[in-house]
Amino acid sequence: MGWPAVSLLSILSLVAAVPAATAAPPDYGVLIISRERLEVATSCEIGIYLQDQLAARLFQEQSTSFNLPPGNVSLRLKLLPGQAPGCNAGLLAPGSQDIRLKAGDVVKYRIAMSESGMYLKPAELGY
Repeated sequence: MGWPAVSLLSILSLVAAVPAATAAPPDYGVLIISRERLEVATSCEIGIYLQDQLAARLFQEQSTSFNLPPGNVSLRLKLLPGQAPGCNAGLLAPGSQDIRLKAGDVVKYRIAMSESGMYLKPAELGY
């Protein structure tokens, strides 16, 4: 076999391998958090803390998403000080919520309110 035949076989094997490589499942999950409904009666900004680190800030009618590694994610919500009157720094929600993500998951939660404070409620993806 000459060099042209060897190089042709090499190129064909690479082309055959490309679709297999692009079809690999993602190694992360997508977490979407929305404040699209008027369930939290405040115009203040809400901070979203992932693993006790501020990761996003949401006003009414906003949402955010995160690509996260598979496993448990600890989430907390907190009212943040801001420009609107009466928006003083709030305490973190009493407890954190743990959400379990698997690779390839796309999950959505919305911010809701109960007697014990803000929490994340599962929501439909809507697409």
